[in-house]
Amino acid sequence: MREVFRLPDFRLLFVGLSTSMVGDALMLLVYGIWVKQLTGSSGAAGLAALFVVVPYALGPLGGWVIDRFRRRPFLVVANLASVVIVLPLLAVHGPSDVWIIYLVACLYGISSVSIAAALNGLLRELLTTEALGSGNGALQTVREGLRLGGPLAGAALFAAFGGATVAIIDGTTFIVAALAIARMTVREEPPERAVVPNWLHEITVGLSYIRAEAALRRMMAASAIAFLVIGINESLIYALADKALHRPAEFVGVLASAQGAGAVLGGLLAARFIRRLGELAATAIGLAACGSGAGVCIIGLLPAVLAGRAVAGFGLAVTVVAFSTIVQRRTPKALIGRVSMAAETLTSGPQAMSIAAGATLVSVLDYRLILLIVLTGMAIGAVHLWTGRALTPVVGEMDQRDARLP
Repeated sequence: MREVFRLPDFRLLFVGLSTSMVGDALMLLVYGIWVKQLTGSSGAAGLAALFVVVPYALGPLGGWVIDRFRRRPFLVVANLASVVIVLPLLAVHGPSDVWIIYLVACLYGISSVSIAAALNGLLRELLTTEALGSGNGALQTVREGLRLGGPLAGAALFAAFGGATVAIIDGTTFIVAALAIARMTVREEPPERAVVPNWLHEITVGLSYIRAEAALRRMMAASAIAFLVIGINESLIYALADKALHRPAEFVGVLASAQGAGAVLGGLLAARFIRRLGELAATAIGLAACGSGAGVCIIGLLPAVLAGRAVAGFGLAVTVVAFSTIVQRRTPKALIGRVSMAAETLTSGPQAMSIAAGATLVSVLDYRLILLIVLTGMAIGAVHLWTGRALTPVVGEMDQRDARLP
């Protein structure tokens, strides 16, 4: 990863995003814990995550908007807008205000997916093809590493001072991110704009590109299968704390921290997997680890659940890094916003359905049966990717003519 930190612009981007990730980590569980505290329902708490991913369904439209702007100024504005987004949480005082939490979660999702898509384009401007895996790995290591203490700290801050305080801290981190990104000096080419845009084509071109590109098509198919079950975890984590471990809702912070411990290792090793095996094989390993972690949690004892969450965190980090890298490497710069958002739509749609299903399933099924469902879905996705791994050659076989790093 050292080569990417030689670039001053990447260092600024890294500092800014790492700061905003602190706020994200603090808020990660606060939405659900807040709803759980106000309503007493694990299903209602899990639905908070559903509202975060629902905006991803509008991905193709959002991608067209992102591709009409330079990525750096877009990220500055998006981070400042995120400050405004969290302010309504200051008005939450009782059960009748749960809708405000859901609304902010939805707006937060719009912000998150927009920032992620624009970031894909900006990384393409900053890094060579070979360095993309390392750049994604560095950012993912920080993001997931913050799970070690971030969610637990967020839960503790919530318990001590309330959700409004956590929201204010989160908003402050977005301001720091905007200032750091604004200082970057990267020069971006003006985006191409049609004089008279064909709206249907502009909105669907990302989906069309994925359908035509064999490696992306297989990645999205397998990821859709996996995310069809992974969203169940949003409600399942509360059921694990409650039914399996007999702990309060705040204990999900401990489980999330265990996941973060595994994710740190996954983020550090993801670029190595990609270089040696290619993106599809690396993602297959990640999904297999996610499924194995769910299987270990079936035992229901605290050491097993902590270990299972750590293994799942490892797998999730590898999956996310490989997913981002293949989209960045195999998409033309002019389309990267639309392709990124289309990819998010294809995975987040199934995830949204599984979150909604999980909110119901945790009330009617034994948590061990639900974990078995998660394990099965992950295994199917992993096998589908592994059998198509030849579609993504290792980095050494790719064209490096655009190398810019010293």
